[in-house]
Amino acid sequence: MVQYRVKIEPRENCISDMVCVSICPDVFEMNPDDNKSQIVEKYREGGNIAVGIIPEDLATCAQDAANACPVQIIILEKI
Repeated sequence: MVQYRVKIEPRENCISDMVCVSICPDVFEMNPDDNKSQIVEKYREGGNIAVGIIPEDLATCAQDAANACPVQIIILEKI
């Protein structure tokens, strides 16, 4: 089964425009404490809110979110 690692890096550069959440809500959500994007809990790697492992069927929406991110901080890599 092919999986992808998705990172929000550096997360502190997130400008909270929510484009990633609107494009791919199965992978991204907004953190209620700092209003920055984070990976949904289901896919977090080691509890890290900025790194996740997602299945292949979510790779397209995650890549679309990365492409639309105005600060280009979403990175997707096949693992």
